[in-house]
Amino acid sequence: MITHLKGKLVEKNPTYVIVECAGVGYFLNISLHTFSLLQDEENIQLYTHLQVREDSHTLFGFAERTEREIFRLLISVSGIGSSTARTMLSSMTPDQVRDAIAGADVVSIQAIKGIGAKTAQRVILDLKDKVLKVYDMGEVSTQSNNTTKEEALSALEVLGFNRRQSERVVEKVINQDPSLSVEDIIKKALNNL
Repeated sequence: MITHLKGKLVEKNPTYVIVECAGVGYFLNISLHTFSLLQDEENIQLYTHLQVREDSHTLFGFAERTEREIFRLLISVSGIGSSTARTMLSSMTPDQVRDAIAGADVVSIQAIKGIGAKTAQRVILDLKDKVLKVYDMGEVSTQSNNTTKEEALSALEVLGFNRRQSERVVEKVINQDPSLSVEDIIKKALNNL
């Protein structure tokens, strides 16, 4: 397996680079995050991931090891392919992706093009424990007002309530007591709907 490439930067584009190593030019797919970190230097080093399929061998390049690790975690999730993982790492930094997974932030993950609610929830479900363990993070508090509010609104929508009407009620409940848990917000909102 090719773990990294060190060589001459021949071509640089937002989605790919070509790196020449010992006379061989390697085409590497990259994210916008990696593109933004690459300086216009002649010699570079990129960490790589080689994806082998029946019909192709595709090489992905990463400026940082952590980005490669997040990419590998993402493609291990059913329904997340290499192009979706690359889109995620182009839309958010690796740290933001890691924190969104660790904090169960469905809204941030779902905001990425091509990712729906079910896929976002699957990413969090499959990777939260791995992310917390790999990055030696303690249990991350998910009780930010934005996440709590969104979870409460989603639950009320599932129960059949109109989102706009629910939003006003949930907003009022949170303003009265911002420290409430999701369950308490839902209970209080149900009394007012």
